[in-house]
Amino acid sequence: MGGSNRERVRRRRVFYIPGYDPFHPRRYRELYRKEAASQAALSGYEIALKPKQAGSGAYGWHVSASIDGHAADADVEVLVWSDIVRGSMSHGIAQTYWQLLRTAWAYIGSGAIFRLMRLRKGPTIAAFYPIAVLLLQLALAVLAGWGLALGLGWALAALGLPPALGWAGGAALVWAVLWRFRRADGRIYAYYLMHDFAFTAQSGGATPPPLGARMAEFRDRIAEALLQDWDEVLVVGHSSGAHLAVSALADLIRAGRVPERGPALGFLSLGHVVPMASFLPRAQTLRGDLAYLSARSELTWVDVTAPGDGCAFALCDPVAVSGVAPEDKRWPLVISAAFTQTLSPERWKALRWRFFRLHFQYLCAFDRPGDYDYFRITAGPMTLAARYRGRAPSKSRIERPASRFRDVA
Repeated sequence: MGGSNRERVRRRRVFYIPGYDPFHPRRYRELYRKEAASQAALSGYEIALKPKQAGSGAYGWHVSASIDGHAADADVEVLVWSDIVRGSMSHGIAQTYWQLLRTAWAYIGSGAIFRLMRLRKGPTIAAFYPIAVLLLQLALAVLAGWGLALGLGWALAALGLPPALGWAGGAALVWAVLWRFRRADGRIYAYYLMHDFAFTAQSGGATPPPLGARMAEFRDRIAEALLQDWDEVLVVGHSSGAHLAVSALADLIRAGRVPERGPALGFLSLGHVVPMASFLPRAQTLRGDLAYLSARSELTWVDVTAPGDGCAFALCDPVAVSGVAPEDKRWPLVISAAFTQTLSPERWKALRWRFFRLHFQYLCAFDRPGDYDYFRITAGPMTLAARYRGRAPSKSRIERPASRFRDVA
C-alpha cells in the first residue's frame, strides 16, 4: 500500500483513462452499468449506479455496492481525451495514406517492429493490419480505375474523341472506390487503427503535443482527490490509456503531490500496449516514467492482460521488456485475466474471434471469475493492495528486455 494503512474501503475515487477512443464517455458508463449488473447476478453481490455527485468531475457516475457483506461507494470519473482522438481522426483519404508511410517508417526504420514481433505476434499483426488493408484497398481502386480508363479510352477513340479523357474517368473511379472503403470503415477498422498507430508514432514515442495540456489536467484531478477524504484513489488505464496513467502518476509522485497520510493509491493497468510507444526512439520520458514508477512505495500497481487478447502485449511486464527495470523494482504485479479459464467454453467460443470486443473484456463480466473482477476492484470493500497482497505474479510473464532504445529522460 501507499501512504495509508487502511485496507477496508467505504469511499473510493476512481479515475478511468481510456485508450485511443473517439466515442463519448457515456459509452463507458453504459458498459459499466450493463456489465456490473451481469457480474453481480453471476457472483451474488449487489451493485447499482446513480448520476455523478456534485463536484465529482466533468463526466462520471456514482456506484453503490454491497459485496461480501460490506457496503462501499465509489465515484468514477472518466478522464476524457476523446475530443483529441476525434481531431486526430479527421484526416482525409490522402492524408491517411501519407500517415501510413510515416508510421510504417517510424516502426520499420527504427527497428521497433521487429523487436515487438518477438514479444507478442497479436498486437504486431494488429499494427500491420491497417497497412495491409489500406494498401489492398488502394490496389483494388487503382485496378478498377485503370480498367475503366482503358475501356473508356477505346470507346472514345472509336468515336473520334481524345482517349486521354478516359483517364479522367479512371481517376474519378479510383477516388470513388477509396471513398466507399472509407465510409465502410466502421466494420473494417483500417482507418481507425491507422490513426491510432499514427498518433503514437507521430512524435517518435514522445507525448503528442495535443496531449500535453490534457495530461496536466489529469494530474491535477488525481492530486485534488488525494487531498480529500477517500479511503482509496484508484487510477485505471486501459490500452494506450495505461501509459498515459504511468506518466501522470510518475509526475505526481515526483512533484510530491501524493500525501504520506492520504488515501491509498492504486493503479490498475489493463490490456496495455506500452511497447508500441516505449520501443520508439523518442520515448525517453515514458521509459523514465516506467522505471521511476516501478520502484515507488507510494502506490500499488497491478497489471492485468490475457493471452486471448490479441490487441495487447499479454503478460509482458511493461517496465522489464522496455529494458528500464531498476534494481529496486517493485511493480507492476503482472497477472493474467486468463480468458480461457474465466469465461465458459460457450462464452469463449462466442468471443474468440471478436478481437476488439476481447480487448474490452477486462471491463466486462466473467461467467467464471477468478481473482480478477473489475467491479470488486473498482466498487468493492478492499483496496487494490489488500486484494492482491501475497499474490504471486503470473509464471508465464515475459520480462526479457527487448527494446533497442533504453535511454531515459
